[in-house]
Amino acid sequence: MAGSQPRTDRVLSPTRVLAAVIIPFLVLAYAVLYPWPSDTKRLFAWQIKPSMSAMVLGAVYLGGAYFFLRVVRARQWHTVAGGFLPVGTFASLMGITTILHWGRFLHGNLAFWLWVGLYFSTPFLVFAAFVRNQREYPPSTGGNDVLLPPVAAGSIVVAGALSLAMSAYLYLFPHQAISFWPWQLTPLTARMLGAIFALGLAGLGAARERRWSAARVLLQVACVMLVLILIAGVRAYREFDSGNPLTWLFAAGFVGTTVAAMLLYVRMEARARTVAAPSR
Repeated sequence: MAGSQPRTDRVLSPTRVLAAVIIPFLVLAYAVLYPWPSDTKRLFAWQIKPSMSAMVLGAVYLGGAYFFLRVVRARQWHTVAGGFLPVGTFASLMGITTILHWGRFLHGNLAFWLWVGLYFSTPFLVFAAFVRNQREYPPSTGGNDVLLPPVAAGSIVVAGALSLAMSAYLYLFPHQAISFWPWQLTPLTARMLGAIFALGLAGLGAARERRWSAARVLLQVACVMLVLILIAGVRAYREFDSGNPLTWLFAAGFVGTTVAAMLLYVRMEARARTVAAPSR
């Protein structure tokens, strides 16, 4: 169309600045929640029990910090674009959770006011950055980019859909979720986990965007989170209900997903290097 601006696939400066500002908050939260998950009453915005819940949130924060670091350093918008809607959704749900459970937060802790400042502003800023930068998104065809195999892309979409279904259940029906979850939950921590599972929205993107370059960073982030959650499970194994079948389903699901994600990453990286290698 005449007069239309070309899509440059660049990461705009305001997007990089926003990412750079968010990173220290996420790293700080990880540094509190993951190494010292039992000391949240003194160090965090609210007391999280048991330690497994605190470490899961800490794992997500470190994965988020890594994602935004990649945004700061990204040369092409499409390589990180798929993470913005999931992050914005997660932040929105956490903000709503804060309002719904306002009395459970430790208003005298500095961490609480940092929490409020983050979750009452981040959703708007992340969504705004996405809408503005999405104008730079290039067509998903052309070039020598490696594509995810149909089976892999379909599996990612299914995993994302299942994650969103779990997110909706945990968030909308926290009291019912408490009765069967592998470790102890409260309505607040159930909704927190619901917000975390909403990050599965990223998986739905594989339905329309199969370029490996668009999935690579998101898969790295997922692997960081999954590995940290598995380590947390080992650290907090006493907090699990060994008589609950969901405990073993949870463990098998996370181990299987982590292994599958890593194997897919290795395979796709090998294919990408083969395509990029100069022909002899």
